[in-house]
Amino acid sequence: MAEGAAADTIAGPKRPVPWRDVRVIRFALQVAFAAGTFALVRWLAGNLTSNLDRLGIRRDFGFLSQPAGFSILGAPDFRAQDTIQAALIIGMSNAIRVAIIGILLALVIGVVVGVARLSKNWLVARSASAYVEALRNIPPLVLVIFFYLGVLSALPRITEATFIGDVAIVSNRGVWVAWVTVAEGSRAFLIAALLALLAAANVAQWRTRVFDRTGAPHRRLLWATLTFAAVTAAAWFALQPPIEPSLPVLDGRVVTGGAWLYPEYLSLLISLVLYASSFIAEIVRGSILAVHRGQAEAADALGLSSGQRMRYVVLPQALRIAAPAIGNEFLNLAKNVSLGIAVGFAEILRVANTAAGNGQPAPQLLIVVLLGYLTLSLIISVIVNIFNRRLQLVER
Repeated sequence: MAEGAAADTIAGPKRPVPWRDVRVIRFALQVAFAAGTFALVRWLAGNLTSNLDRLGIRRDFGFLSQPAGFSILGAPDFRAQDTIQAALIIGMSNAIRVAIIGILLALVIGVVVGVARLSKNWLVARSASAYVEALRNIPPLVLVIFFYLGVLSALPRITEATFIGDVAIVSNRGVWVAWVTVAEGSRAFLIAALLALLAAANVAQWRTRVFDRTGAPHRRLLWATLTFAAVTAAAWFALQPPIEPSLPVLDGRVVTGGAWLYPEYLSLLISLVLYASSFIAEIVRGSILAVHRGQAEAADALGLSSGQRMRYVVLPQALRIAAPAIGNEFLNLAKNVSLGIAVGFAEILRVANTAAGNGQPAPQLLIVVLLGYLTLSLIISVIVNIFNRRLQLVER
């Protein structure tokens, strides 16, 4: 009997039967889940197509080439004779514009307010805390409606508009601000500006290498700014000013020139920026507190001021910690652009809803809206993940 036990020991442990093997069970569960998901999607698609056929609604996307039959606020070049596809593209571009501008503004405001919450000044800290606690506890849709009906609609009428110098006109029909007009040489100038940006980045990298090699002050920002300014200035004079200033001018009830920020756009942008920045501020505050206090003590030992300690030591490490959570807030802001439908802002959902109200098939329009916002979210996710990888500490 001892010899048999020894033989079993030499042969090794017995392999479990297939239905008790963890790897087999995992594989079987994954196959079952994939099959169930496929069956569910197929059933939903079949149910949709059968209902569309029963109601006499077309199943293709050929309607996108038909005339839209409506105008779009804020898009004076779009006419009712233009196609539904063109209208959806304008709606998506409006959503992207709000998302990009909103993300940049929310990031700047959120970082400033987050740092202010930890200020030793009682008034600054309490004001920042009130900002965060008030805005993050109000639904963004309520903020959008409040700014549209309670703030922007209460501005003076166009005949009694408020002038801010020669650069802005404020009324209940919107805000007109000084802008620029693009001339014929604009494309070449934009190319020159991109080349100037690349040159500035290379100069900044060169100054970094000089600092690493010699220890001399790098002054990356100064050198890069001067390089960009020099190249763009040379292109400006060489191309005979391709960009000219445009100031708003009120003539009766009509404003010409400048850029028009209409109430629907402003109310959505302001609301989303304030709402997202309140969450970003709290993320930044928590990330600053997560930085080990030894870092601040080391900065004090080097004789850095409180501002230098925050700028060069604490804040860079805090932003590395905060980056993933801030990226989630960027995604939330981009998806909340769809709330503009409540005030008539012409983002892609509003455009699709208008087209569906004119008799176009709603399922296909909603699929386009879903794909549009999904694409926007995925692009933001990719960019955020790239920055996250760049900010990760590399152990050598």
